[in-house]
Amino acid sequence: MSRSRPRAAGRVEGRLPIVVAIPTKNEAENIARTVSSVIDHVEAVVVVDSASTDDTCKIAAGLGAEIVEYEWDGRYPKKKQWCLDHVHPDVPWLLFLDGDETPSPELLEELRYVFSRPLKVAAFDIPLGYWFAGKRLRHGYTIVKRALLDRRRCHFPVLGDLDAPGMGEQEGHYQPVAESVWRLNSPIEHEDLDPVRTWFERHNRYSDWEAWLEHHPEVKEEIRTAKTRQGQLFHKAPFKPLVSFAYAYLYKRGFLDGRAGLDYALAMSFYRWQIALKAREAG
Repeated sequence: MSRSRPRAAGRVEGRLPIVVAIPTKNEAENIARTVSSVIDHVEAVVVVDSASTDDTCKIAAGLGAEIVEYEWDGRYPKKKQWCLDHVHPDVPWLLFLDGDETPSPELLEELRYVFSRPLKVAAFDIPLGYWFAGKRLRHGYTIVKRALLDRRRCHFPVLGDLDAPGMGEQEGHYQPVAESVWRLNSPIEHEDLDPVRTWFERHNRYSDWEAWLEHHPEVKEEIRTAKTRQGQLFHKAPFKPLVSFAYAYLYKRGFLDGRAGLDYALAMSFYRWQIALKAREAG
């Protein structure tokens, strides 16, 4: 069960006892900001790159990040579990950041308090400060990412989805399994500087995977058990595109974010519609 973070009397000075792993492919637009946000605060920053054809690796290395080349063999473990197994395994705590994510200053300060005493918890859930079409969303969907892991007591589940399209080397939309979890208060900022069309390109691929799951209920149940980011009740909800929009825009007051809130609620509703349409087509 997730809980709020424990209080600690002091704070860690100097570098946090954490390794940051940044799985990348063609993140030249964003990577400088991501690496710069953590390079002076943690033990090491490692970019785990999948044959980028842009300047991702050059930019990251120039800012002091280590570069590790990754090539998926088509089997499990996939990329994030590979990071847990191979990226500085001598340091127990690993923080996953996407190439367009930065920890907020408040999160770095919170981590200094958290790591000021021995921890029994195995993982931390961290809220995402989500940006869409250039604006920070304050309402609507609340996304929480299990991003900070004690690799000795966490793992990504092995699922029967290797034949599924859409995800490839990356683990799908499910959280890593952890013995115990605390939830932190301060966010990771998720701000993609690429044009909004790249969001739709990614989610077009993701919807292929989600639609495949609709025809493989045994794998879908494995993922539900692993507690996806969607939550467990949403798996059984009828009329998901409409439910998605009503939940984000009305119930969670996405309308308070103005046009960006409407755009994001519509985009997520469209994503759910894509999944349903592709699933029907495949059926």
